[in-house]
Amino acid sequence: MRSQTTAHILMIRPVRFGFNEQTATSNAFQNISFGEATQANAQTEALQEFDQMTQHLKRLGVDVIVIDDTPEPHTPDAIFPNNWVSFHNNGTVITYPMQAENRRLERREDIITTLEKQFYINRRVDLSGFEAQEAFLEGTGSMVLDRKHKIAYACLSPRTHASVLKAFSIQMNYDIVSFTAVDAQQRQIYHTNVLMCVGDMFAVICLEAIPDLDERIMVRNTLEQTGKQIVEISLAQMNQFAGNMLEIKNLQGDKLLIMSDAAYYSLTPEQIGTLGDYCSIHHFDLSMIEGNGGGSARCMMAEIHLPVR
Repeated sequence: MRSQTTAHILMIRPVRFGFNEQTATSNAFQNISFGEATQANAQTEALQEFDQMTQHLKRLGVDVIVIDDTPEPHTPDAIFPNNWVSFHNNGTVITYPMQAENRRLERREDIITTLEKQFYINRRVDLSGFEAQEAFLEGTGSMVLDRKHKIAYACLSPRTHASVLKAFSIQMNYDIVSFTAVDAQQRQIYHTNVLMCVGDMFAVICLEAIPDLDERIMVRNTLEQTGKQIVEISLAQMNQFAGNMLEIKNLQGDKLLIMSDAAYYSLTPEQIGTLGDYCSIHHFDLSMIEGNGGGSARCMMAEIHLPVR
């Protein structure tokens, strides 16, 4: 039985976190002026935010597997492991092609070897060869997966290419729902997981970011046909990372919705009430990580759906 949520999470503890200039051209959520002003404290404060989040998740009963980043090579975005690897319930591990050269260095075989002590891995799929064709697919940043119904939602962008989506679809037997999404300045949204989150029974999505009406209707219809209650967020809420949340569970099976303070405080009482009907909501101060990295709570968690040994 495929489950949308898991209690097992991989998180990478930062060692040299900072503003990544190689990713800034395609990630409008990175704040260059913020990055310049905070570089001296970026690692110290990001580490504090990371530790507070992981300790809280562990107290909630989540199996958080924390692995330290390495000082060399320098990987300023290693705190976002969900982009280079995904773990699936049939024992498959997939590694992905990354646009930024310094993000390709985040792929670490030793991490997968470590996880193999706790989980069954019976199949490896390596899509990183697409980098030679300048074609990219950055894991569950580029795709928001409905694991129960085997649907991958993906907004096409410089980091999400149709050719690699097709390869993923063939390898994993997923249907692809692709579309174009833009922000208020008409810039392509770099990762699908900043505009939508698919939970077990609900979906949070910024439909306003999908300018083509046919595509917008297609996405909405697919979500509704798979039984999701849609919680629609605005472009302004998306800019506060309200789309970048993730439903997980603890080892007792309680459902948890994880997001940042910025995301939580951008939501209306009605939205909070609706989401609270499905899960308990937990939010954290991730302002340094968001401002420099252009990613939030969801990006920090790579869900492990592998069978447990």
